[in-house]
Amino acid sequence: MQHIEARAQVAAKQRVLEDNFAHIGQVRPETMLAPIHGPAWGYRLRARFSSRYVHKRETALVGFRERRHSFVADMQTCEVVPPRISALLMPLRSLVNSLSIRERVPQIELAVGADRDALAFRVLEPPSEEDQTRLRDFADRHAVHVYLQPGRPDTARLFHPAGDELLSYTLPDFNLEFRFGLTDFTQVNHQINRVLVRRALSLLDVHAAERVGDLFCGIGNFSLPIARSGARVLGLEGSETLIERARSNARHNGLESACNFSEADLFKMDAQQWQGLGHFDKLLVDPPRDGAFEVVKAIASDPPARVVYVSCNPATLARDAAIMVHSNGYTLRAAGVVNMFPHTTHVESIAVFEK
Repeated sequence: MQHIEARAQVAAKQRVLEDNFAHIGQVRPETMLAPIHGPAWGYRLRARFSSRYVHKRETALVGFRERRHSFVADMQTCEVVPPRISALLMPLRSLVNSLSIRERVPQIELAVGADRDALAFRVLEPPSEEDQTRLRDFADRHAVHVYLQPGRPDTARLFHPAGDELLSYTLPDFNLEFRFGLTDFTQVNHQINRVLVRRALSLLDVHAAERVGDLFCGIGNFSLPIARSGARVLGLEGSETLIERARSNARHNGLESACNFSEADLFKMDAQQWQGLGHFDKLLVDPPRDGAFEVVKAIASDPPARVVYVSCNPATLARDAAIMVHSNGYTLRAAGVVNMFPHTTHVESIAVFEK
């Protein structure tokens, strides 16, 4: 959507959200919140570039795949990543070209942390000694940390320079630092994430001594700010790796006494399991694109007074809002869009339901 003026993009996304509420959920928020938006360029701090050696052209391409195609776009710059990362695209092509395993490097994953720019090379064969020398030289010349990923995402390991494998980002409003693995899920847009967390906490209106649930909690992005506000938090997540990272982040920030984290398959939640968790005064839900269908049905058996729902898919949010309003007796007090991904059709949003 780079051909559309940034404010027009945000307006279009708000219309998408409103239409989904009306047509899928048959609900209407009492208030439409002001959109959350920020810089339109250089915002993307997570990205997955494809790499392909093209025999006919005798060169490697590094960039995003063409839409609905396996071809890698011939990109020389990328305006949605930071300029210093965009400037690496052509050097990365030269690097891949120089490797003996250039046909066995299908992917390069980017993660920008507070203290480093990290690049994880997916390697289907071990790099040779000469390849390793070239990778080290590239890391030193361009001041990046190079990781090698021989298998699944959790096999990514720091290759050069030596040091701590974990990256970090901060939420200054809450005096929090989050440490994460290169392939852990984190938001791609740290600046918008800070505003999103601030708004979510404002809508949740947490008070000291309240018990709050954080479902699909990840590494604790919302759990720790809630705990910092004085509440007791139970974070639930389906990934054991992310649960361990959330516990580690709670310890790192001195909040382990206010936070508990537990692994749970939230896509199979039922009323009995929900009641077994104990009563929550308030609830934050931040599901993946599939939404939280089983959760919103289950909470009717012991409903929190307020639910803040952060969504990356307006269709499943609208579907779940219909259950919350028409079956569970909640009022949809407010909703609005979050422009987490400028220049794309991706619509992130936030909604608050109240009994």
